[in-house]
Amino acid sequence: MTGKRDVVISVTSKSRYAVVALAELARAGDSPMPIGQVAERRRIPVQFLEQLFSTLRRAGILISHRGAKGGYTLARPADEITVLEVVQALDGVVGQEAKEAGGIWESGVESLRDTFRSTTIADIARREAEEAGTGMYHI
Repeated sequence: MTGKRDVVISVTSKSRYAVVALAELARAGDSPMPIGQVAERRRIPVQFLEQLFSTLRRAGILISHRGAKGGYTLARPADEITVLEVVQALDGVVGQEAKEAGGIWESGVESLRDTFRSTTIADIARREAEEAGTGMYHI
């Protein structure tokens, strides 16, 4: 041990669920999707998804629409929203502790950040569609 504190790289399940939920919205295009529908399609508890979407709305990633045809849409095109942006909105700065620890920890976290920074919600939606053998609805 070098005397530096333990390094924690924290990306929680909140971020994983949020990314797949946003990919669902991306696949739906510009039409608002009710949160219950997103939750059902992605098998995420509605109450949990409501908390995530509330945070993402405040972060400017989502727009909520009221009324009979209400629901949520992405605030920007899916190819402009990065996984890093979503993760940091929910989990804070990724790997701040690793940066302080330096060395291999900092390099590893920077690689993770680069991957998250270069991957968009559109990329996730496309990858899911390809894996499922289905096309995209809209993007």
